[in-house]
Parts: sequence; C-alpha cells; structure tokens
Amino acid sequence: MTVEQSYALAKEAYGKWDVDTDAALEILKTIPVSIHCWQGDDIGGFEVNKSELSGGIDVTGNYPGKARTPEELRADLELAMSLIPGRHRVNLHALYAETNGQVVDRDELEPVHFKNWVEWAKTQQIGLDFNPTLFSHPKAEDGLTLASPDATVREFWIEHCVKCRKIAEYFGKALGTPSLMNIWIPDGYKDIPADRLTPRKRLKDSLDAIYAEEISGKYLIDAVESKVFGIGSESYVVGSHEFYMSYALTNKKTYLMDTGHYHPTETVSNKISSMLLFSDKLALHVSRPVRWDSDHVVILDDELKEIAIEIVRNDALDKVAIGLDFFDASINRVAAWTIGTRNMIKALLYALLMPHDLLKRYQDERNYTARLALLEEFKTYPFGAVWDQYCAKMNVPVGEKWLAEVEKYEREELFKRTQEVLSVD
Repeated sequence: MTVEQSYALAKEAYGKWDVDTDAALEILKTIPVSIHCWQGDDIGGFEVNKSELSGGIDVTGNYPGKARTPEELRADLELAMSLIPGRHRVNLHALYAETNGQVVDRDELEPVHFKNWVEWAKTQQIGLDFNPTLFSHPKAEDGLTLASPDATVREFWIEHCVKCRKIAEYFGKALGTPSLMNIWIPDGYKDIPADRLTPRKRLKDSLDAIYAEEISGKYLIDAVESKVFGIGSESYVVGSHEFYMSYALTNKKTYLMDTGHYHPTETVSNKISSMLLFSDKLALHVSRPVRWDSDHVVILDDELKEIAIEIVRNDALDKVAIGLDFFDASINRVAAWTIGTRNMIKALLYALLMPHDLLKRYQDERNYTARLALLEEFKTYPFGAVWDQYCAKMNVPVGEKWLAEVEKYEREELFKRTQEVLSVD
C-alpha cells in the first residue's frame, strides 16, 4: 500500500471524529522547533582558550565523528535538518563564537563573532536562538557565577550576559525573527547551605543589572531557566523553580522549563496550563531525564505526547517556544538530532489529531467513561500513516529511510574525522 493510500484510510478514520488531517498537517508546517547545536560536538564549543566541561554537565560516550570546527558542525546540522520535516531554528551557546584564532573572553564577545552563523542561517532560511555560557570557564570553577559572593566574578558574568543580549538582538534584526536568549546558571552548593536567601538576592540583583537596558521584543525574547539540582549542587540550587518563576512573572520575562530540571515525580506537562494563565509567553527545553537530569535523546513517550497535547489543546502554539536540549555521545550525533526532533514533531502531530473539544465536553459532562475510552482508542489510530504523508509532502525520508542517509554520511564524512585525529596522534 502506498503512502497516499494509507493516508486516505487514516484521513477517513480520523474524519469520523471531525478531525481534519489535512488541516493538522498545515498547522504542523508552521511550528518551529529550536534545535540545539551542542548535540553535535558534546558541548565543546570553539573557544581558543577552551576549558574542561563543568557546571554539573556531563556528556558520556565517545562515538566517532563529532564536529571539530564550525564548518563541520554546520554541515552536520544541515544534514539533520534535511531529514526533519518543516522549517525550524538553531539554538547556539556563547562558546560557539568564532574569533579567528584570537583569545576573546566571554565578557568581550560581540555580534561580529557570530557573523558566520548569521550568514549561514540566512542560507538555511532559519532563525537563531541564543544562550550565554556560564560554565566551563575559570570564573565558574567554584560553581558560582551570577550569585557569587565575589563582586568581580558577578560583574564578569553580568557583562557576559549583557553582551549576549546584544548578540541575540543582532540575530533578531539580521534574520527577521526574534531570538530567544535563555539564561541558565549552575550556581548552588553541594551540601546544606547556611544561607539560602543571600545568594538568591545576589542573583536577583545580577538579573536586574543584565536586563537594565530595554530591547525590543521584535528582536529579543528574554528567558530564564530553573533547575532542581545538579552535580555539585545537590543540596541547593540558587535558581530554583520558585525563584525563576517569580522573577519571570514579576519582571515580564519568559519562563523556560526544562523537562529534566524537576523532581523525577514532577512533569512539565502538568505545569504548562498553570503557566499559560499568567504568562504571555512560555519556553521549553525538551529532554529525557532518566532517573536524573541525564539529557537523553527525546523519544515518543507518554510525557512527550502529553506536553504536545497541553500546548495544542490550549491553543498555545503561538505562546510556547519549543526547544530541545539533549546530548548523547554514545550514538551518531546527527542521528540523535534527527530522532529527537522528529519525535518532537510527531508528538505535536499526535496532539493535532485528537478531538479535543469532544474530550473536553465529555469531561464537563462527567462522562469519564467515554473520555477514558476515547483517549485510549486514539492511541492506536493510524497516526503513523498521517506522519508518513507529512514527511512525503515535506520531501524528507519516510519512516526509517533517513537512517541510510546518516549511515552514508557517517562512512563518507564522520569516520574520516576520527581517522584524521588518529593520524595526527
């Protein structure tokens, strides 16, 4: 049976519930996902004075072929995006600056150091998002940055974030789409603190200084990201959920929720509706925590589908900025991007193919039997046939056919990188 024939049957099945599959695919085309660049090189970046990875972040595995240069990273991203239906975005960290071999510390970064990224984004017709990098640096070795008791350290990181806002504004102006700039810091303590309040006051004051200059939302979206704990901050994190949620709501900033940054029994999907009642904009970093904030590649599990359902059924597609944040060095990195991003899009399509109005009506009528029955039956509806149709219409490989292209690229390009390293050694 052809893709078209399977789709025709699926369209008829969904149509019985007044679900318009054609309309769902048209909506899906308009939803961008921000693809994180750091999966491609294990969060290494391109700084001349590169430091060891720190900040409670760890990347495990040594699969051959990680990107070593900006050109290799962009080539890898291009291949991944050619296998992912739709037009999306790329998310950069400050340590991916290109300084032409010059040592440029993070408080000295300027838009010119990201000019190549902007020119590349123009060729790809995509937007860029951004993050200051407050880890993997000598001034973050003790695990404290914007909340440090050392005023010199705080001022360094404040200036870094100020410079990053100007870089993100440059992205927005150059590419015609606002850049979301998200601040995450590793600050916290391994053991029980003697003072929880003062570090948070220092963080608040630092954020106030960073955001002192008004920048148009036409070019820049400011976001802040919380975390429950990390390696080296097991007992106390300065930028907790309550801190950043309160700061964002009070100061009209966007609150970003990372799916790995909460207690294992909490789900981000359950928080979305509450946040939407009080926020004009919400941002997500979608990852897959396994027992802790392990940043596994996103799979099409129940929580991913529930996140997408919460966004779709609450008419929040224009309010929620969806980004990804995972890094796995144990598998092909281009495949990791492709698997994770395609799964995020699959979850959105799954959500678009549900009769939400009917399900809400069942709930209001206390018809919980019909609600549960329909929710369960839709799990086995021919969603896959609609997904295949979308991929075919968007001219990307249908089903698992994309894997052959990644394997070919691995043989012809990625394995050469490892061989070149071995020959140098």
